[in-house]
Amino acid sequence: MTSYRPPLDGIRVLELGSSVAGPAAGRLLADLGADVIKVESDEGDGLRTWGPPAADGTSWWFKSHNRNKRFVKFDLHAEADRRTVREIALRSDIVLENFRPGRLDAWGLGYDSLRAENPRLVYASISGYGQDGPYRNRTGFGNIAESMSGLRYVTGYPDRPPVRVGVSLADELAALYCVVGIQAALLARERDGVGDYVDISLLESSIALTQGMLAEYEALGIVRERSGNAHNAVAPSNIYPTRDGRWIAIGANANSLFRRFTAAMGRPELAGDPRFRDNRRRTEHGAEIDALISEWTITLDADDASSILADAGVPAGPVYSIADIVADEQVRSRGVVRYLSDDAGNRVATTAPVTRFRAHPTVSNHAARAIGADTAAVLEELGIGTS
Repeated sequence: MTSYRPPLDGIRVLELGSSVAGPAAGRLLADLGADVIKVESDEGDGLRTWGPPAADGTSWWFKSHNRNKRFVKFDLHAEADRRTVREIALRSDIVLENFRPGRLDAWGLGYDSLRAENPRLVYASISGYGQDGPYRNRTGFGNIAESMSGLRYVTGYPDRPPVRVGVSLADELAALYCVVGIQAALLARERDGVGDYVDISLLESSIALTQGMLAEYEALGIVRERSGNAHNAVAPSNIYPTRDGRWIAIGANANSLFRRFTAAMGRPELAGDPRFRDNRRRTEHGAEIDALISEWTITLDADDASSILADAGVPAGPVYSIADIVADEQVRSRGVVRYLSDDAGNRVATTAPVTRFRAHPTVSNHAARAIGADTAAVLEELGIGTS
């Protein structure tokens, strides 16, 4: 069988990012085989101190979040270091950054300046609100974007304040859209011979996840409100208590699914109940049907209920903690959890690349390294002097 290289092998990325969104995009590119060179100052990316640390003081999150990259140390406030970083940029296929708009232009590291010497460059910027508009110069964080996008407005219960999802959702969304844009620009470059500028905002990435909310509002004036774990458009689709003190998620909203579900519950007559005959009626009577389902699930342990519904062809699964995820047989069989080594030989748990290919491998080489660990090697490889 032919042995192929990773999809982005041979693509060099200069990452001028920090915290979550920019480095997340760099991580995804590195997973696909790109050579991602991450620039840090002496102080390092702030994410190095977020969360519980390893013995070297670097957070476990950072070690996982910045896997498979090379690390160089330069102070962008220093003119000499900026000149060196510029030389790396001019030898790169992609520059990825998440500074406030205009900051890198002032340092001679903006798109227009670099494109003049490297017209094939793909330059990707992630910012709070985008590169233009009245909010352009505002500092943007993920929690602000999630709030202003409407995501938090609809998250939680109607009688309680809006709540956050337990992870940095806006940042990861922006990273995903950024990588989609970068890959499209690389493909267009092969066709047209020139690179492009990819402009991603945290706010717009989050707004894009609001699904039918915009269409419903413009057409019908509907402002979607918080509904807890119940779905506002389909039923049943909720989480339900189980005998062992856990929760199970069940989605049986299609008519055929609902028939199979009620049969598995031992209540086939519910499928013919006028209140539950189709999805619209089930949604109108969602509280009633959820109460009936809870009466059934509370008599079973979560794993038993999941098995019964799996055998019946009904989508269902227990609500997992991270400990449950690590122990799950599907997760283990697919190798979703990978273990990488850092400079000190510590074992760092991380996720496998989500994108899987039949012919091309992805990359799982090493956890994040120390600040500047690869500076000398990168400069020598690229033929760049430091004076």
